[in-house]
Amino acid sequence: MQQNKRLLAVALFLGTLLAVFELSGLRDHFSLTFLQQQIAENRVSGLLVFVLLFSLGNLIQIPGWVFLAAAVLTLGRIWGGLATYVAASISCALTFFTIRLVGGDVLRQLKSKTAVRILGQLDARPIRSVVLLRVLFQTVPALNYALALSGIRFRQYFTGTLLGLPLPIILYCLFFDYLAKMLRIPGVQ
Repeated sequence: MQQNKRLLAVALFLGTLLAVFELSGLRDHFSLTFLQQQIAENRVSGLLVFVLLFSLGNLIQIPGWVFLAAAVLTLGRIWGGLATYVAASISCALTFFTIRLVGGDVLRQLKSKTAVRILGQLDARPIRSVVLLRVLFQTVPALNYALALSGIRFRQYFTGTLLGLPLPIILYCLFFDYLAKMLRIPGVQ
């Protein structure tokens, strides 16, 4: 019964957060154009806004590639990739702490054989598991929620995140840089 309350609390928290962003018009600030404008107008405050929006966006299901594309198109593939790596890492950490605070380790309380088997694999090789999941799914919010609710230690979660994010970010940076050059988007060398 307690696990149902925790899962419901997480769902209500995320639903309320999404509703606030939708109804207030804040979701409009998650566009490629807005993000590029923020970064271009003032590098320091623009990057801080970028990190904040990436973190909030991760909680409300905004895909990380939107942020990466904005950073690469504005800063280039190297600096854009680095900015995205930092923002994604901070975003994953904030999501972990927020969801863990609301839902605890509720997935540990599930009695399903599948859940026990999956958590057993996570327990056996936590860092390796998170690295693999990050390479495959990057910063997908559902993955962040599941890992936060799984009971994994933050140190293992964050280490796996830091090790798993570079490869997909590099590949996306190359892709967006190539795409921008092929489409001759202004400002991209």
